[in-house]
Amino acid sequence: MKIFKVGDTQKAVCSNCHSLQTATFKLRDVPFSDGSGVVKNVLVGVCDSCSEVCLLPHQSTPMVHKQLEAQRKSLETRLPAHLLDVLNLAAAEVGGSPEFVSCLMKYYIHKLATNRDIARTLPERLGNPLALGKADKRLSLKGRRVIEELEAVKQAAHMANTTDVIKCVILIINEDVLLKKAPVQLRELESIVSAVA
Repeated sequence: MKIFKVGDTQKAVCSNCHSLQTATFKLRDVPFSDGSGVVKNVLVGVCDSCSEVCLLPHQSTPMVHKQLEAQRKSLETRLPAHLLDVLNLAAAEVGGSPEFVSCLMKYYIHKLATNRDIARTLPERLGNPLALGKADKRLSLKGRRVIEELEAVKQAAHMANTTDVIKCVILIINEDVLLKKAPVQLRELESIVSAVA
């Protein structure tokens, strides 16, 4: 692997100029394309023609990765063991392993954050006997949007307690995947399993 220094040059295809240009390596603050953050003071190739970033050398990828990881916020909650069993069974039902549980939860949280009508039905699920039990297991979810989307679900459902919302999400998963075996949901989840496996 070649290590580049500030001031080195290399030919690169510039997506802004739509042509092959000379790029000079410089230290720059580079925003993520989705606007979710900025990697500060990282070595990049800058097009000599338009001054836009057109190259990210391999040596700079650890800095980008570090910034992405810093954006992944963690959501921690304690639940009754049988609710984690429900998640593991649901993951297996769609062809996933226990590692798919996190994706399954984030999928449903996103679904509820974007469909407030369903989110409003969450409080009625707290009467389900499965919502009860000693919270002796931990569920950890990490993602760049999971906390923000969970807050949207809490607002739509008029629920303040994060653990209660997570319990209700698991009960919806139980209904869709294990009890009703909703064909649309199963197909979507099986596609996600195929994509991340």
